[in-house]
Amino acid sequence: MPRIPLSDFLQGAAEVPVLDVRAPIEYAHGHIPGAVSFPLFSDEERARIGTTYKQISQDRAVLLGLDFFGPKMSQLVKLAQKVAPHKQVRVHCWRGGMRSGAVQWLLELAGFEVQLLDKGYKDYRRGVLASLEQPHPLWVLGGLTGSGKTNVLHQLMAQDQPVLDLEGLAHHKGSAFGSLGQPEQPTQEQFENNLAAALEALPVAASAWVEDESRTIGAVHLSSGFYEQMRQAPLLLLEIPREVRVQKLAEEYGRHDPAALATSILRIRKRLGGLATREALAAIGDDDMPKMVSLVLDYYDRTYLHGLEGRPFVRVASHTSDPAENAALVLRAAQNL
Repeated sequence: MPRIPLSDFLQGAAEVPVLDVRAPIEYAHGHIPGAVSFPLFSDEERARIGTTYKQISQDRAVLLGLDFFGPKMSQLVKLAQKVAPHKQVRVHCWRGGMRSGAVQWLLELAGFEVQLLDKGYKDYRRGVLASLEQPHPLWVLGGLTGSGKTNVLHQLMAQDQPVLDLEGLAHHKGSAFGSLGQPEQPTQEQFENNLAAALEALPVAASAWVEDESRTIGAVHLSSGFYEQMRQAPLLLLEIPREVRVQKLAEEYGRHDPAALATSILRIRKRLGGLATREALAAIGDDDMPKMVSLVLDYYDRTYLHGLEGRPFVRVASHTSDPAENAALVLRAAQNL
């Protein structure tokens, strides 16, 4: 059956949905951003077919697959009609083999125009990992915890500046408190897929703004190649007075459940030390957010300043946490560079 290469497959029209016919567990582990889960087999059926293939023979596995496929054919066509009323779809499985081929045959029989991804999701993943190692022009926005870097990035985005929101992609703010108020983090594979898609969407010539991050953001991490690019890119360090940062963080943390705050404190108790941990927990109990924040900042400021050693950077001083004003300052500093 005719197959199309990855570049053509990904550049298909937005109204032509991508149907991922792998099992639900495979889709959950990682998928092409925007793809629709359209499983040919359930997780259990896929496991049984795999066991039959390994323990008996390929022929028996194929027959078992047909036994599962037959009763579903009408249901799959009806589902495809709901997902793609214009009867145009893009289809892939893991390697571009029998699963996607079977769905292509079925949907074409039902009058659909089907584009089949050559070499499947496996080839897509190869492309994702390669793209993360490619050079990307970047501006890195740094600053101590509470400087409002994410707010500045969002302001830059509102001004049509190219921005890569790593914490948004990771669903985590990068600290022991980073999961508060955030949805569940993606898998490492899905994070890489989403990051590759975000990089692909950036303008080719312009440098994109990105927040200064450690290599690990919660439970996911940046590839060594991309992280090294960030370390080598120009770093603009937003300098906000400590009292402004404390006030900003106290307002943000004050909106969260005290028990969740205490859990976050306990995650870093060894690094905070026993006394600071006890005082921070007591401050949460007393609803004294500025004190809790100040105790935690002592640790995070030391850690971040240590990470700056040996890195050249441009200081961008500000007296406020106002994102619009600080976005203007960092833009001006970047233009002067």
